Amino acid sequence: MAEGDSNGSSKPTVTPYREALDALSSLITKRSRADKSNYGDRFDVLFDYLKILELEEAISEMKIIHVAGTKGKGSTCTFTESILRNCGFRTGLFTSPHLIDVRERFQLDGMDICEEKFLAYFWWCYDKLKEKCTEDIPMPTYFRFLALLAFKIFSAEQVDVVILEVGLGGKFDATNVVQKPIICGVSSLGYDHMEILGNTLAQIAGEKAGIFKDGIPSFTVPQPDEAMNVLEQKASELNVHLQVVEPLDAKLLNGLKLRLEGEHQYLNAGLAIALSFTWLQRTGHHEFTHMEKASSLPEQFIKGLTTASLQGRAQIVTDQYINAESYGDLVFYLDGAHSPESMEMCARWFSLAIKEDNQKTTFNYPPQNNSESTIELVQEHHDGRYGKSSMQILLFNCMSVRDPQLLLPRLMKACASHGVYFKKALFVPNSSVYYKVGSHALPPTDSQVDLSWQFALQKAWENLIQSNKGGEVKHAVAVCEEGKEDTKMSGKTCENSAVFPSLPFAIKWLRESVHWNRSVHYQVLVTGSLHLVGDVLKLVKK
Repeated sequence: MAEGDSNGSSKPTVTPYREALDALSSLITKRSRADKSNYGDRFDVLFDYLKILELEEAISEMKIIHVAGTKGKGSTCTFTESILRNCGFRTGLFTSPHLIDVRERFQLDGMDICEEKFLAYFWWCYDKLKEKCTEDIPMPTYFRFLALLAFKIFSAEQVDVVILEVGLGGKFDATNVVQKPIICGVSSLGYDHMEILGNTLAQIAGEKAGIFKDGIPSFTVPQPDEAMNVLEQKASELNVHLQVVEPLDAKLLNGLKLRLEGEHQYLNAGLAIALSFTWLQRTGHHEFTHMEKASSLPEQFIKGLTTASLQGRAQIVTDQYINAESYGDLVFYLDGAHSPESMEMCARWFSLAIKEDNQKTTFNYPPQNNSESTIELVQEHHDGRYGKSSMQILLFNCMSVRDPQLLLPRLMKACASHGVYFKKALFVPNSSVYYKVGSHALPPTDSQVDLSWQFALQKAWENLIQSNKGGEVKHAVAVCEEGKEDTKMSGKTCENSAVFPSLPFAIKWLRESVHWNRSVHYQVLVTGSLHLVGDVLKLVKK
């Protein structure tokens, strides 16, 4: 469908949803997230927005669970939502970031909000703010608007419980306009967003503890002493009863498993159980709480824990757009890890997952003779499937405020400890850095993309490879050469890595590699950025 203009030419019709996403994109500031002027900037103006949207009373009546943390807060919120939904409550979950569609951030009863409702609530908030905002009270920035929209949605939909995941930090996060939550939680703390939250665990913990409210009970998981001391001090100052919960004992699941993969999820599940029990108790639902100290979990808790799912965390997806005869030969292992600690967890999950995959999977066609080029490309890691060999590829990007010297060595070392070595590392920019919301928001043209950060990541990787081989680190990048046949697709190809100007080019390279190497099973770990994980899902999942 196209509309004609005055010149007789046609242009695609802008759908109502696309129009809303464009309006939302207009709220994204061009300032770096690391720009300190953007952090805590006029936090009090959020209360002006609440007045404009008439949400003050609605928020005060919401029965909210508020969760901060460095690692695992999204998983903890997901477990908690699933538990309480299975207990029969109408749930509202606000989480971030979204991977494919912005509506993922607003879940009602475990489902993304439908497009019709999203549009109705979006324009109600946007138009009201546009009408009332002034020079002194400007339009809210992107995340602040989304948080306000979440409060509007959950109020209008009359949910029984609201689970709020902090976006960044805690003290100055937009979700922290909540004055009286029912319960607060702090998941595992570590080094992340240090350019904003501070360079020590104590400083980071201080920001996360900013969600504590006077007299409101709170839970956390075992933390490093430096962080725990700060949490306890902040809790004491606010008369907060802070309890430390232990990981869930797997035996309590009656032989079932958590649907979210990884040993660390038992820690997040333990925190979710404590938050759920306390919420039930404090809201007068004692029919479930009598089992809190028992040696078993309520059936609803077990179902909630074993059915909870979260995209982009320990997720395995087979490329669904590859040729039928090669189906199953290109598998993406997606995990949005982006801190040193989560890199180790990601590496452990990936290493165990590919070994399990190699043991279980069989192929429907006989082996083909290896060509000379295939032998050169393939890592000699045979998995016994009709002569198939598996090759591990890393697809990576991270924000430029993060230190690859803290991330990449932890990833490489943890994988190596399980006997897993990457044949090639591919570095790409995220599509989502181009200040647009939605699947249509791809980079303008490849020639305009600044790849300096990707080259820095590549250099760090090549240096790691060379140093592990005992080579001279300072000469590591000498092995890089400008791509010859791949000049249109690859910015720079090295012995162990390549830089691509866009993710679609990297995916194309992988698919062509599968086509030319029929005896190889490609296992691609996608990590370093949840935005990258989302971008990959858009391209490989129907």
